[in-house]
Amino acid sequence: MYQPKTIPEIPLPDDIDRREQLTRERIFPRLTKSEAGGGKKAEIFYERLETEFPRLFRTLYHLYGNRYDFYYHLEDLLHRMAGIYSERSPELRARDLNKEKNPDWYKSEKMVGGICYVDLYAGDLKKLKKKIPYFKELGLTYMHLMPFFRCPEGESDGGYAVSSYRHVRKDLGTMDDLEELATAFHEHGINLVVDFINNHTSDRFKWAEEARRGDPDYMEHYYMFPDRTLPDQYDQTLRAIFPEVRHGNFTRVDEIDRWVWTTFHSYQWDLNYRNPAVFNAIAEELLVLANRGVDVLRMDAVAFTWKKMGTDCENLPEAHYILQALNAVASVVCPGLLLKSEAIVHPDEVNRYIGSVECQLSYNPLLMALSWESLATRETKLLAHSMKHRFQIDENCSWVNYVRCHDDIGWTFSDEDAAELGIHGNDHRSFLNRFYSGRFPGSFARGVPFQHNPENDDMRICGSAASLTGLEKGLEDNSSNDIDLSIKRIEMMYGVAYSIGGIPLLYLGDEWGVLNDYSYLETPGKVHDSRWAHRPDLRKGAKSDLVVNDVAKRLTAWFKKMGAIRSSEPVMGNTITRFPDQPDPHLFTFLRGQGAEKLLVIANFSEFERKLHNDWITDQLHAVSYRNLLNGEHRSVHNELHVDPYQILWLKPVSG
Repeated sequence: MYQPKTIPEIPLPDDIDRREQLTRERIFPRLTKSEAGGGKKAEIFYERLETEFPRLFRTLYHLYGNRYDFYYHLEDLLHRMAGIYSERSPELRARDLNKEKNPDWYKSEKMVGGICYVDLYAGDLKKLKKKIPYFKELGLTYMHLMPFFRCPEGESDGGYAVSSYRHVRKDLGTMDDLEELATAFHEHGINLVVDFINNHTSDRFKWAEEARRGDPDYMEHYYMFPDRTLPDQYDQTLRAIFPEVRHGNFTRVDEIDRWVWTTFHSYQWDLNYRNPAVFNAIAEELLVLANRGVDVLRMDAVAFTWKKMGTDCENLPEAHYILQALNAVASVVCPGLLLKSEAIVHPDEVNRYIGSVECQLSYNPLLMALSWESLATRETKLLAHSMKHRFQIDENCSWVNYVRCHDDIGWTFSDEDAAELGIHGNDHRSFLNRFYSGRFPGSFARGVPFQHNPENDDMRICGSAASLTGLEKGLEDNSSNDIDLSIKRIEMMYGVAYSIGGIPLLYLGDEWGVLNDYSYLETPGKVHDSRWAHRPDLRKGAKSDLVVNDVAKRLTAWFKKMGAIRSSEPVMGNTITRFPDQPDPHLFTFLRGQGAEKLLVIANFSEFERKLHNDWITDQLHAVSYRNLLNGEHRSVHNELHVDPYQILWLKPVSG
């Protein structure tokens, strides 16, 4: 049985209320109205601070309460918050107030997301602004831009080795360009989403550069060791994230004669959150970004931020306190900002990062992985079982549902869930890896292995949605039937993501059926990272060599239609999702809403026609007739509903 880690290193003392009150009485008088902007502006700041201070104090106490300098750093944090708040523009402060009045804004049916690389999709930030009309055609109101900050030339983990949050990469523009883009997005009803990599920095970040020069204060911003004694002890319980890159989690830095903790790549130095100065510095970077017009921050690698000897250093309680404290900071300075967790870990752990006082949004890696699992097996039992038990989250939060993204596919389903259905977890992952890498007989997929670990045969899968669903193979075989089935698979999987509840996320290029791009194998800085197979250059749009024109037209029309239907149906928004039992193992079904406002979704994960008795449909919708929103077809109750291969139905009851 999976056991989450829940006991913090520093528990709250019995007199925590008294300590908080005394701290408030001693520190607050040293905060002035002028440093928060003065007048009514400052009053709003201090009203929010009064509300949020109890939880900010408690979360920071869990992290730093046993340090001699805890109260110094707490006061420093509050001064930083006031100063950055004073610089927040009137437009953004008005946007904050509007979102406070409409706290469920991100749960609306009108929320439809897109994600892209600025350089690969448009060229730079100014050119991306010209794409807004197309984004609106797709119905996008949430636009996630992959990392565009200054980073080292050559290998940079796709931009996730950030060298400065205060500078955009020179080839992409400037911070002023970013601010102008955010303003344009807001004018067109689009929320700006940006990655915030708070587990590590590039080894060229200003803090790392100072540490390289031997500055003791900045050396304490990272985990540094004079020899291998402690790193060897830590490594005994740590897993290798990138086993093809190197063994172990530490990198030798000769300039300072130290071993530095590097969970991911050797040029990504893990931050030392045991140092409260690091928390304050990261909080400042977060707030400065918010002041540029960012609406949502994707918190990268949240599971790894706290280290403790004898553990795997993942999902420790303090990792949650870091996020909760950042949430409290944002709630005071920029309450319109949301945090989105990126935790590709055990499903139980994924759900623990979701909460109104932690991350209001979360990727839904379980839905993603099990949608691909169901596509391979043609059975939905593990998907249905897992969603029934794990889909419901804090009512004030929302999933971000995706089919593909910039990253690999990891099979992070629960072994406990699988065992209940007679499935052996590791054996099943091995099958899925063989299926999606095209090594299983009868596979339609053309995926690429990622980070194979020979010690346990673990790996992940890369590839575009089109190549993974069979389009690449269909084109190779010149099979019109296989091409058609691939398109239907893409439509069906995204149809689930658009309707299941939460914010659907379109990985831009999937609406054109973009194929794998194997040019990364000949590109320095990319050749060792197979994720570049599904990060192609899309600046030519649907005219790219990786796109088939007829396929692009068909898929683009589908996505535009789905976006329009979703945004016009309140049942797609802030309503509940249920997963009623049904007899067909190849169908995935769920019910949105309640009362008269309902939507029944039926998805066929097989290449065979399936039949579903109308009595079951009537029991769900409590109606004798219904309409398929996706094609406008009306039906009255007959004996059976025929569901075509890979078809998805959005059925809404018709009264009268």
